[in-house]
This record gives sequence, structure tokens and C-alpha cells, in this order.
Amino acid sequence: MIIVLKAEATRDDADALLSQIEAAGLKPLHMPGTERVVLGALGDERVLGELHLENHPMVESVKPILASYKLVSRQLHPHDTIVDVGGVPVGGSNFVVVAGPCSVESADQMRETAEAVAAAGAHALRGGAFKPRTNPYSFQGLGAEGLQILRGAADAVGLPAFTEVVEVGDVELVDRHAAAFQVGARNMQNFRLLQKLGQSRKPVLLKRGMAATVDDLLNAAEYLLAEGNPNVILCERGITTFETATRNTLDLNAVPVIKRRSHLPVLVDPSHGTGDRDLVTPMSLAAAASGADGLIVEVHRDPAQALSDGQQSLYPAQFRTLMDSVRSVAAAVGKTVA
Repeated sequence: MIIVLKAEATRDDADALLSQIEAAGLKPLHMPGTERVVLGALGDERVLGELHLENHPMVESVKPILASYKLVSRQLHPHDTIVDVGGVPVGGSNFVVVAGPCSVESADQMRETAEAVAAAGAHALRGGAFKPRTNPYSFQGLGAEGLQILRGAADAVGLPAFTEVVEVGDVELVDRHAAAFQVGARNMQNFRLLQKLGQSRKPVLLKRGMAATVDDLLNAAEYLLAEGNPNVILCERGITTFETATRNTLDLNAVPVIKRRSHLPVLVDPSHGTGDRDLVTPMSLAAAASGADGLIVEVHRDPAQALSDGQQSLYPAQFRTLMDSVRSVAAAVGKTVA
């Protein structure tokens, strides 16, 4: 439930109501705004109804939160959330670009790719050390060694690093090397992993599952916030449809739909969304026009030699062109590429 206080309500009034909510066994939330203080109460709405908060002299209105994803919903949090990833603000009027190879393959490969994307203006570095693959005989990543290589390359160019975590037992190890956890499409509904990451305060990039609806994605994000981690970034990365012309169908409809329903920032992954490097730049521009808060793009120093996803990885020169092009589109929709 959302409890909107009157303009003249004091902090003592808010604290008294929060105590009343907590004493009833519900989870209280305090959300001071510029014009009104809003309180939240999560739990059994029948219990909340018995409190009759609408009768309190400092309560202006009590409204139900209709969405199943309470903390993720824009109903409860009307303003855009901005997530700080190693000093890079994601969300609001910022348009950020996370770039790097699909997989960490070697120290030289990461160093050269990191230098290329940093020189082109990327805001963060990506690279996978643990790679869940459809084919068990495909390259599975370098594991702990890959994390160290990624961290070294990121530190050398002064960028925060995103990397995927695939199981609960790896969370603490990845936490020591990454500025943000990435949860891949296959793990979007690994609820034990989400709960573990929710107990951290480190940012989490949550990718939409290949067969997941927007509601599925938002409910998965709710697991993270419900455990106490507000630093969540959503990612549209394409879904499986009957269309076979591209690797996946990049659902840019989802961007404005999510922005309407949730306050969390949204990135778009045109690399996995298309599976074709020639389509990455046009779909990046379309993503910026759709209102996305940024991109996560695969770039490799030599895609022809990549151990994974080479066909959808940009050459460094292509990435420089993308960065130049996306600035004007982002500016046209009120976003700034720092």
C-alpha cells in the first residue's frame, strides 16, 4: 500500500505511522519527496486494512499497489532511480555504454580491447569469466583467472567492470573483482542466486530471459530489491520468437513499457538481440531513440579469432563509429553521453 502524507506532516508523524505499520508485522518504507512524504507498507493487505491509516489526521490518501512487483513498481517510486556503478551514474538523463568482449580470453586480448573501448568513450568494461554455453564443448571461460585479468584491464584504463555470475557459490569471488554483477538470461529466474545478490549492495545488471515476459523480468528484479539491494539495472537482450532472420528478436517495445511500469534504469544489448555485428549499430541507435538508459555492446580486438560470439562482436573502429552516432540520437531524446 502507498500512504501519502499531507504537506504539513512532520517527521514525527511519519515515524509514528512507520512504527504502527512495523508493529503489525508489515514492512515499512519511508520515501520523502520534494512535495509530499510517501510511506509504503508491504505485506498482508488485510492486516493493513485493520490499521485504518486513512483515519490518521496527517494521512492524505491510502492506495493499493496493484503490481505484484511492489518495490520495482513506479507506483511506489515515481522518480527514476540512478544506480552508481563505480562512479558511473546509470539512469536519469545519463546514457551509458558498457563495452568489451563476450569472454575474457587472455591478458593481451583484454588489455587491447579495454584500451580501444576506453579511447572511444565507453563508460564501463564488460567481459565474461564464467560463460554458461548451450554447447558443453564450447569455451566455458577462464574462471577465477579471467576475473583477475578483467580487473587488471579495467583498472589500467580506469573503467568499472561488469561480469557475469552464474551460481551462488561464486558470488563472493566475483564481488572481489567486479564493480557490477551481471545475471544472464539463463539465470534470470535463478531465485536463490537473485536472493544472494539482493543481500549485497553492489549493482546488479539483470538480463531478460529468452522466453520471459516483461512482468517476469520485473518480478525477478523484485527478488533483488526485496532482499535489500536497490541498485538494480534491467537489460533487454532479445527474446525467442518464430523469426529466424536474427539470433533473437530485440524487443524495443519493452523499453518504454518497462520505463512506464518501473523506476529502474534499462540498458539494451543489441549484440545478443541481433547476433549480427552489421545490425548492432542501427539497433543501438533505435535503442537510444526508444528511451533506453544505455547499451551493453560486445567489442573484440579481432572478432574473427574470438572464442565466443565473434559474429556479433564489433571491431574497435566500428565501435568508435557507434559512439559518435549514438551521441546525437541520445541528445535528441534528452539524454547525455558523457
